[in-house]
Amino acid sequence: MPSAFEILKERGFVSQVTDEEAVKGAFEDEVVTCYIGFDPTASSLHVGHLVQIMTLAHIQRCGHRPIALVGGGTAMISDPSGKDELRPLLTMEAIDLNINRIKSQLSRYLDFDNGKGLLVNNAEWLRTLNYISFIREIGEHFSVNRMLTAEAYKLRMETGLTFLEFNYQILQAYDFLMLFRKYGCTMQLGGDDQWGNIVAGVDLIRRKERASAQAVTSPLLTLSDGKKMGKTLAGALWLDPEMTSPYDYYQYWINVDDRDVEGLLSRFTFLPMEEIRELGGLKGDKIRSAKAILAYEATKLTHGEVAAEKAKHGAQSVFSGTRDGGENVPTSVIQRERLESGINIVELFVDAKLGDSKSQVRRLIIQGGASVNGERVVSITRTFYPEDLDESGTLILRAGKKRVQRVKVS
Repeated sequence: MPSAFEILKERGFVSQVTDEEAVKGAFEDEVVTCYIGFDPTASSLHVGHLVQIMTLAHIQRCGHRPIALVGGGTAMISDPSGKDELRPLLTMEAIDLNINRIKSQLSRYLDFDNGKGLLVNNAEWLRTLNYISFIREIGEHFSVNRMLTAEAYKLRMETGLTFLEFNYQILQAYDFLMLFRKYGCTMQLGGDDQWGNIVAGVDLIRRKERASAQAVTSPLLTLSDGKKMGKTLAGALWLDPEMTSPYDYYQYWINVDDRDVEGLLSRFTFLPMEEIRELGGLKGDKIRSAKAILAYEATKLTHGEVAAEKAKHGAQSVFSGTRDGGENVPTSVIQRERLESGINIVELFVDAKLGDSKSQVRRLIIQGGASVNGERVVSITRTFYPEDLDESGTLILRAGKKRVQRVKVS
């Protein structure tokens, strides 16, 4: 059986490594305790976090112990990585509310029972720090000149790096030291944008504990069209079903570029690589079946099998023109009185959140991208009444090829 490191490498999770032979040997010869941090800056994780979640999941499936560290302490500062301005600061109460929701999301992918994996909050040691004691113990091990060479800091220096943000690397390094001391954690993983922060922790453990620790980062995932993974017209693709419905989640995956199918299957499903290569090699119309498998497996992993089945049937009902399974399509409700008075197509689409503004919807209609119950709408003055409802008493609105909303009357 291949080691955890070999699996991660084969599936595209490995970019930079402090010592590849040491990392590979550790995964082959011992049970490794390793961690990845997740800052609770929103009430849900999103698809951008999935690379790191899946990294931990593969490691755990190989018998090692992952730590998912939620940043109840670090979120009170601000990670400057990848940002050109200071992030809005959250209250402690907002951070704690976010943590409670994120913990349940992480539990869908990782097993925290009986010590198989650990869910740790760095607020445990960061919120109670004595500043003078901390700086005396840790500060002497950090060179300001070296810190300023980090990409995250260089970018922020152009727009104004605050001292608040400047502390972030020191605190993340301290997290690694505390996890080493408390749980025997010897490896940190993360995205390439975290390399400077992660190796700072490796160096701190070496200096403070005279011990060896390792770092592994994964490449930041962009798609063939150059766009960042997980970005949609409606914003981020959230893992919370209340923020991104399972149907919309399914639709994202089934509509990815043909060129990305194999890479996404390897990173975001647990299917065997042999099967993934076969699916990725399909050409023409056959690649659609590979996308359907990707969409189903990714949705099942995040939302469960029942939700994945409903999303699949909902998509089939809309795009095949049948009504069976239409109840699984994202649905909005309008009052019958409004429909009886007549509701304009532009207003209808805006209410159904298929356009951010009336002007955007007008452009969509003029360009021929709007349809209702399978018929293209060509006039921005088109008005709908109860007699326009289909046999199931609904209107199926479509904006372009991918965005669909079912409207029912109450």
